[in-house]
Amino acid sequence: MAVFQLPKQPVFPSPALAEKNGLLAVGGDLAPQRLLAAYAAGIFPWYSEGEPLLWWSPDPRLVLYPDRLHLSRSLRKTLRHQRFAVTFDRLFPEVIHACGQQRQPAGTWITAAMERAYTELHRLGYAHSVEVWLTTGESPVLAGGLYGVALGGCFFGESMFYRYPDASKVALVALVERLRSQAFSLLDCQMATPHLLRLGAQEIPRPQFLLQLRAALAIPARPGPWS
Repeated sequence: MAVFQLPKQPVFPSPALAEKNGLLAVGGDLAPQRLLAAYAAGIFPWYSEGEPLLWWSPDPRLVLYPDRLHLSRSLRKTLRHQRFAVTFDRLFPEVIHACGQQRQPAGTWITAAMERAYTELHRLGYAHSVEVWLTTGESPVLAGGLYGVALGGCFFGESMFYRYPDASKVALVALVERLRSQAFSLLDCQMATPHLLRLGAQEIPRPQFLLQLRAALAIPARPGPWS
């Protein structure tokens, strides 16, 4: 199948036309309108420094339903010990930068342009961060976190990082608890990793994901900071 060259307008071809590896389109930009249109269509950007801007819609799709999060015995123990504290949207630029730095020197898709684009989405109230703080010292230390995009009843998880064991898992637990409290029905994890599968995420066919995404987006968007 062909990979589509995007026009100047923030529109995308149908995800059903993506290649077998999920690649759908090339080009365009990272303007807020295009990013939001992409997420609403089940598409996300993913590329490395020096590559053209690439857009993906993989099949199958990894999702985590907020009511199906699996907590291992060791993670439950970590949560009970209360070594960590959690905040939301306090340090978004630092969190996205740390997510990119953790993947160096192997390479990261979180380029400087991506950082700027998602920080702008955060300013507009669509992108959010979870910060996890280690509280056992004299002052709290940023131990881990994650970020993603919220639209309607779906949260699109983008990346996470940790500097202390279990910190990114604690961030995910805090995120899921917030999604439950705000009636989110879907957490998009994009592509499978052993880590996320152990936490209860599951792969579903892309057509099923798109149907569930459409239902989740029937809830009006609620942009604004997560206090």
